[in-house]
Formats: sequence, C-alpha cells, structure tokens
Amino acid sequence: MPKVKTHSGAKKRFKISPRGKVRGRHAMRSHILGKKNAKRRRRLDAPKLASDPDRARVKALLRK
Repeated sequence: MPKVKTHSGAKKRFKISPRGKVRGRHAMRSHILGKKNAKRRRRLDAPKLASDPDRARVKALLRK
C-alpha cells in the first residue's frame, strides 16, 4: 500500500495544537481592510479554532 500524503493546501493553512485542536486563520483579513475598523482587524488577527465537524475533516487531510 502506498504512503498517504499530507494535503499540501491544508498543511499551509492549519496547525494542530498540542491538545489536538485545529487552528487556522480568520477569513476577511487579506484585502479591503480600509473599511474595516481597527478593533475588527485585531479580532481577525487572532487564530480561529475549527468547529468539531471541520476539525475531523482537517485532521483527515493532515494525516501522515
């Protein structure tokens, strides 16, 4: 059986925390930032934890 490869797009976008949670970036943070206030931009800077159904999908993509 061949090796299972890690999904290249997922490994660039997500990290697994030591306790097994999946951290990723917020959406809406890459462009058109002038109309978003500073408080909103700071909030979008913080890492986002994936929901439970998404966590299972991301972990499947990141399995080695």
